Amino acid sequence: MKAILPVSVVALLFGLATGAKADPQLSSWLETYSTKYARIYTSDANKTSGTSVTTWTNGTQTQSLPAYAGVQDIYYSSSWIYLRTTGMASHIMGPWYGNSAHTSSFPNDPINQDVLYRIPRTSTLTTAPTSKTLTTLGAIGYFVDGVAMYDSRDGYVWTGSTESSSGTGYWNREAYKNEGATFDPGYAHQDQSGTYHYHANPIALRYQLGDHVDFNSSTKAYTESTTTPTKHSPILGWVADGYPVYGPYGYSSALDATSGVRRMICGYQLRDGTNGSDNLTSTGRTTIPAWAQRLYGVSASQSGPNVSTTYPLGRYMEDYLYLGDLGKVQGTDFDLDVYNGRYCVTPEFPNGTYAYFVSIDTSGTPVFPNNIGRAFYGNVTGGIKTAVPETVTSYFAGGENAQEVASVSNINTTSGNVTITWSSTEGGTYQVQATNDLTSASWSTLTSSQAATTNDVSTSYVESGGATSATKRFYKVTRTALASHDLTTTDATSSAGTSTSTTQGVASLSPNSASAGTKIALTITMNSSYVPAPPAASNPPTSITLTKSGATTITASSSSRDSSTGTIYAVFSIPSTATTGVYTLNVVFNTHTWSFTSGFTVN
Repeated sequence: MKAILPVSVVALLFGLATGAKADPQLSSWLETYSTKYARIYTSDANKTSGTSVTTWTNGTQTQSLPAYAGVQDIYYSSSWIYLRTTGMASHIMGPWYGNSAHTSSFPNDPINQDVLYRIPRTSTLTTAPTSKTLTTLGAIGYFVDGVAMYDSRDGYVWTGSTESSSGTGYWNREAYKNEGATFDPGYAHQDQSGTYHYHANPIALRYQLGDHVDFNSSTKAYTESTTTPTKHSPILGWVADGYPVYGPYGYSSALDATSGVRRMICGYQLRDGTNGSDNLTSTGRTTIPAWAQRLYGVSASQSGPNVSTTYPLGRYMEDYLYLGDLGKVQGTDFDLDVYNGRYCVTPEFPNGTYAYFVSIDTSGTPVFPNNIGRAFYGNVTGGIKTAVPETVTSYFAGGENAQEVASVSNINTTSGNVTITWSSTEGGTYQVQATNDLTSASWSTLTSSQAATTNDVSTSYVESGGATSATKRFYKVTRTALASHDLTTTDATSSAGTSTSTTQGVASLSPNSASAGTKIALTITMNSSYVPAPPAASNPPTSITLTKSGATTITASSSSRDSSTGTIYAVFSIPSTATTGVYTLNVVFNTHTWSFTSGFTVN
């Protein structure tokens, strides 16, 4: 007893495992939940009851259609990794409030960002502190769940007389200290653009990745585990300079993977008079620390507001100093440098790499500088792109273009019931078929209307007595429909989501011409290297057409797809009145069109 897997899917899985899959810049992305809708809790009451929604509006930001969560596409070339993401987490986001008492509403909700972000595959760096690039507002990288990484600032600075979001200055407000009350249980919120982002310890993501975090299903709260950590933290994200960000746990000795695992100690402390530091409570904010002088290229004398209830110690990034400037030694007294990283070995880089680490204290509370310091360690060559500017290879496709795989998950030897389970796309409707004899290719339909399981990545169907109907039985699952959703660029129609590749979505068709007034059967081969890649072989096309400017569209009267090879067969009756000339072939899967421009001629 077994389920049929399309040959193309099996080949893809083996190809990735032996090739590109070994590259951490490709294999570290959280792909598991890309076929789930993004969800939010709109209030504490809804969080307590577990009531989440897939569409929402607050009058400013509106998510009117469901959008799939996180990473939707990954492409690569020899020099770059390209990430397409909705920017919304796969854990349930929210709720958000404007104060710690949760009596004030928060003005922003997350919405689909449809971001294309590029990360260099080879990192370069300069050693002089004055040559380092300061972090910018907005995304400085992306976490592996497709959520934006922001630096430790909240965007407000002391301008000399007040705090402003539009001024310039050398006292930058620290985000967790000032905005932490507005974070959701995953330690994230969104700005006016609706960009959901983490400033500090992405604890919900860490829970999904198995990084020493506990989750209380009743309170929906994430907490640092109180047990002793036993394994190195996973890669949590990638920064625009091409270096990874790990969770808070690394090897005790930077270059020794056998040295045990412990929490990494950051290289910063408050300017509170301990360890020989100055005490801003006594002296006032009259100077910025040495690290800021080096990075900003200014003198120490930069005045800020005196420490008070309104402007407490820790309010600003410059309220912290670097231990290396107090004579302390990295690797002995603390672990992480002024950029919040170190050169070390990791499970993914056994030969060593520079890596950033998330900073937390012994209780699991985020501590400055959180993810990375005020400047990048490497040269910043990555960033947001409006389109893929080169020929690339598609590594992963999520959402509606996900590769779906089925298997028999259970056979009840008493009742003979067979459970078929498959990876599914939320909003999808599936057909389940069975046969006792593959050679006859005669499939009986068990159901044509199995809806994907809500808020899950797999769906099951039980055939009653399936194990007693024959000595052998085979199953086939096909997605037949998909509910409307908020598109990303790459799963929009071809006119909105064009590829810069010189190839097209259809690799070939045969024959490539016919006379008006004749009936013809076309054999169509899809181009698996196209960006985005066509759906798995188990997915049949929604429609197939021949189009020509100024001419009536010719639609295939019937079509089918070989679930093993992915080859498509379409029958066209070319009208006797059809306009002669060159046509474009269009193969539609739900909302996405793959084309072959000028690929067919009507004589």
